[in-house]
Amino acid sequence: MPNNMKICNQCKSQFEITDDDRKFYNRMQVPEPTLCFECRMKRKLAYRNDRSLYKTESTLTGKPIISMYDPENKFVVYEQSEWWGDKWDPLDYGRDFDFKRSFFEQFAELQKTVPRFNLFNMDSENCEYVNYAPHCKNSYLIFGSWFNQDCLYGQTFSECKNSMDSLFLEKSELCYENIDCDLSYGSCFCQNCSSATECYFCYDCKNVKNCIGCWNLRNKEYYVLNKPVPKEKFNEIKNSFKSFKTVEDSKRHFWDMIKKNAIHKYYTGQNNENSTGDLLFNCKNVKNCFSAYRCQDLAYCNRLMDQKDTYDFEGGGKGELCYESMSNDFSFNSISCTTCEHMTNSHYSDLCFNCEECLGCIGLRYKKYCLFNKQYSKEEYKVLSEKVINHMKKLGEWGEFFPASLSPFGYNETMANEYFPLSKEEAIKQGYRWKDEVMKNPQMQTIKLPDSISDITDQILDEVLLCGLCNKNYKIVSKELKFYKQIGLPVPRICPDCRHKERMGKRNPRKLFNRKCDNCGTDIKTSYSPERPEKVYCEKCYLKTVY
Repeated sequence: MPNNMKICNQCKSQFEITDDDRKFYNRMQVPEPTLCFECRMKRKLAYRNDRSLYKTESTLTGKPIISMYDPENKFVVYEQSEWWGDKWDPLDYGRDFDFKRSFFEQFAELQKTVPRFNLFNMDSENCEYVNYAPHCKNSYLIFGSWFNQDCLYGQTFSECKNSMDSLFLEKSELCYENIDCDLSYGSCFCQNCSSATECYFCYDCKNVKNCIGCWNLRNKEYYVLNKPVPKEKFNEIKNSFKSFKTVEDSKRHFWDMIKKNAIHKYYTGQNNENSTGDLLFNCKNVKNCFSAYRCQDLAYCNRLMDQKDTYDFEGGGKGELCYESMSNDFSFNSISCTTCEHMTNSHYSDLCFNCEECLGCIGLRYKKYCLFNKQYSKEEYKVLSEKVINHMKKLGEWGEFFPASLSPFGYNETMANEYFPLSKEEAIKQGYRWKDEVMKNPQMQTIKLPDSISDITDQILDEVLLCGLCNKNYKIVSKELKFYKQIGLPVPRICPDCRHKERMGKRNPRKLFNRKCDNCGTDIKTSYSPERPEKVYCEKCYLKTVY
């Protein structure tokens, strides 16, 4: 086998180590990875639970709380304000490192003793049921989001207002069921659109107003099915969306049309240089990355912004020289850290903030020279940390992300199962934990929903609904009903989780395929597999056709 090819220890597939990869690994002083890109990604995502929430109690005060941690797993969990308070000291949990045992084994024991915050939604107001969503206000069941107000049922909202049921929505208002859209207002059921106002069922449209069922449009107003229409005709069709049946029929018809008629650029993004992946914006020298914004010199990374010189990073940004990390911001020279901020020269740490020169720590804030939550002098730390790292190297731990078995979550509770679904048997075989679902007998639906939103009253707020897909109960909350009334769309017949799964299913996989441009035949690397029916163009052909 060529020197640049390796066999993944997990899935046994071949993967490549390039010369540029080796330069980065040497710079970070880590060995070459033992897992392929996909398996490395799954392992990190298995540490990120956004959406699985539980009712439990604070270990500190007994206060009822909502938590991302299943109480059956016996973690020490504090309500967030308690965790950030001064009634406990993370250094009280410090311990000596035992060179007769593995680093990961001892870290797992520390995880079980140091308190964890119940949710990650600091600086948020009236947001009891959001997670990984700091700086939000009056929001409900949004995840992986920041700086939003009055938003519900979404994933990765950024600086949005009064919007619902969307996935990757940025700087938008009064939007519903949008995917990968930004700078939009009053738009619904759109994907890959920017600056769309009062648009419905649109794909890859930019700077458009009052459009319905359109694709690949630029700078248009009052279009239906890519043809101009009078304002009266547009309003007539728009008003028909008050009907649930009309909306469902429009969904099916629209997505069939998109597959047949729309031109799909081989990747979604713009203003990139020497980059491969999908959903890339203003990036340079980015390789095999997905959802990257204003990044440079990255490889094998996802959901990052303003990041430099980094490999194998999942979620976060505004840092440099990071490797095999998950959910970090403002970090420099950091290896294998999870849910941390402002970390410098710190490695293998969890839930740490504003720390320097720390190794194997959990829950620290504004600390230096700590190892396993124990404080050392600068000189002591330098000697001991080097010994610990050498010990990890001997055991093959250094440079590897935390083992899947140490995740606080079952695989099916995490983002890993969203991007790479596995059965219980497959997950356990691959070393992941699993959360067995407690089956509840659903209540019968207590109302027959009218077809039109015009016929639905506040009575629905007291009714029990039954999801048409997973057969679980769900409810409509008052802010949600007000939103449907305001935009004139029907109440959904499936639960929030199933709606999220449907949106995830409309995005391309985090995987690149070799394919040829359907117009000129040139070779392209794209997230559209060759078997898919869409018309996929290289950038040159796409720009000639669409602009």
